[in-house]
Amino acid sequence: MAYSLGMSSLSDLDAALLDFEAQAPRAVGAKEAAIRERFDMSPVRYHQRLNRLLDSADALAYSPQLVGRLRRVRDRREDLRRAARPTEQPDG
Repeated sequence: MAYSLGMSSLSDLDAALLDFEAQAPRAVGAKEAAIRERFDMSPVRYHQRLNRLLDSADALAYSPQLVGRLRRVRDRREDLRRAARPTEQPDG
């Protein structure tokens, strides 16, 4: 369960996104449908907002375990994308 340490400047929507993410369905189709129904936004917009939240100190204070886990997942995916990019070879 998420908790707050003192006053938080998280909006109600941001807190709801974090709470939802902690309990979201694991199946992609079910999660996307739940996002559309609960938040009236596209899954792309949801994930953009969630990604911005991960860099927020208020989000970290609100739900430290969730935000920490999601940051690790995001960082791991970025590392994999970076490793998959072809490296440039100098001419010569």
